[in-house]
Amino acid sequence: MRLNSPQINIILKACNKASRSLIRDFGEIEKLQVSSKGPGDFVSSADKRTEKTIINELQKAHPDYGIITEESGIINKSNTKNRYVIDPIDGTNNFLNGIPHFAISIGYEENNEIKCGVIFDPIKNEMFCAEKGQGAFLNNSRIRVSKKKKLENALLVTGGPKHDSKIKKQIFSEFINISDVSFSSVRKFGSAALDIAYVACGRFDGYWQREINYWDIAAGVIILKEAGGYVDFFDKDEMAPLKRNILASNSNIHEELSKLVIKKNIE
Repeated sequence: MRLNSPQINIILKACNKASRSLIRDFGEIEKLQVSSKGPGDFVSSADKRTEKTIINELQKAHPDYGIITEESGIINKSNTKNRYVIDPIDGTNNFLNGIPHFAISIGYEENNEIKCGVIFDPIKNEMFCAEKGQGAFLNNSRIRVSKKKKLENALLVTGGPKHDSKIKKQIFSEFINISDVSFSSVRKFGSAALDIAYVACGRFDGYWQREINYWDIAAGVIILKEAGGYVDFFDKDEMAPLKRNILASNSNIHEELSKLVIKKNIE
């Protein structure tokens, strides 16, 4: 890994420590305690254990920093200047069904701007990381977004909608419109963090999703930007500050792709 700042090293240490028990849990899925947070939305003892390990490691270094995390909510709410944004297992449904496509995602932000991020796929041993102004890396290799120039040749990825979404028709309409243009079709892999990481390293050419949680994409945004990608947040919902609508791709297809996603109030 070429990035070596103190903040990156803290996050990498947390990822590596948490991943050891996560890999073990993946081999013993039937033994995990699983509860439902809502229709199609589950949390396992592995999520909670992984999150606890990450939080403990981060707080050893910075006990006063704020933390936004999927399972525990917001920790140290008064500190909004320095915050970690954590998803202990992005792709929980994949994990619980024995599908080896999930990741630990940790971003670090200062004054509401993501400064660095790490996405770690422990099964494939792929560590995506980036720091503002320092580039993006997959393990020890520099990564860049793809160079595809036409949307019709692009391989895209998306997610959602969730069971309780109130805009399902809009989401499906966008999916159909984009699928009609992209001859390579659209994939849905079940992990937003890895979706963005795959755009960053050129495996996918673009990604979009509505109603995604901030912790799912925080680390991915800085990785994609440092890899040369473009990111738009759009249709912001003031009543749901930790939800995002995101469009991310290489620079060549970004404008054409954005025209197919109904957008207003781009941040």
